[in-house]
Amino acid sequence: MTAASGAPPASSSHARGGDEATAAANTVAVWDLPLRVAHWGLAVSVPLAWLTANIFDSVHEIAGYIALALVAFRVTWGFVGSHHARFASFVRRPAIVLRYLWRLMRGRTGRYLGHNPAGAAMAVTLLLLAAVSCISGWMQITERWFGVDWVERLHTWSSHAVLLFAVVHVLGVLLMCVLQRENLVMAMITGRKRARR
Repeated sequence: MTAASGAPPASSSHARGGDEATAAANTVAVWDLPLRVAHWGLAVSVPLAWLTANIFDSVHEIAGYIALALVAFRVTWGFVGSHHARFASFVRRPAIVLRYLWRLMRGRTGRYLGHNPAGAAMAVTLLLLAAVSCISGWMQITERWFGVDWVERLHTWSSHAVLLFAVVHVLGVLLMCVLQRENLVMAMITGRKRARR
C-alpha cells in the first residue's frame, strides 16, 4: 500500500508532538482556575453593572450581587489559595511600588511570574473599589440606608472609579505585553506563563 491516503507522515506528527511538548516545558502554571474564574467574572459583572445602572435595574442588581460574591471569594482566596493567588506573595509596600514605576518609566520592566508591584497595587485597588461599590449599592436598597445622600454618592463615585481603574489596568496589561513580548491576556486564560530564563 502506498502513502497516498492523505495521512501525514509519522515523522511530521512526531515533530508536532515534540513542538507541543517543548512549548509546554517552556511555560509554568501561575494563575489557578479559581483565580481566573473570579478575574473574568469580575471583568464581566462590574462593567455590566455600571452599564445597566438606572436602565435595567434587575440586571444591575444581579450583576452587583455576582460582583460582590466574586470579590468576597477573591479576598478569601487571597489567604487560602495557591501561591501566586495569595496576597502575601505579591502585595508590596508603597515605596516598592513607586520605585518599580520609576524603573518602568525608564524601560526596565523586570520579570515576574506573578504580579509585578504595580499590577499588585492595581489588583488590591480594584478589589477595594469593587467592594465599596457593591456594598454601598446593597446599602441603598435596605430600609436603613435607602435615600441616604452620602451612600448614594459613595456608590456613584466608587462605581465610576472602579471602571476608570479597570481601564487603566487593561492599558497597563497591554503595555506590559508589548514591553515584555508576552501575551499576558492569554496567560490569564490558560493560567500559564513563559518560564523564567
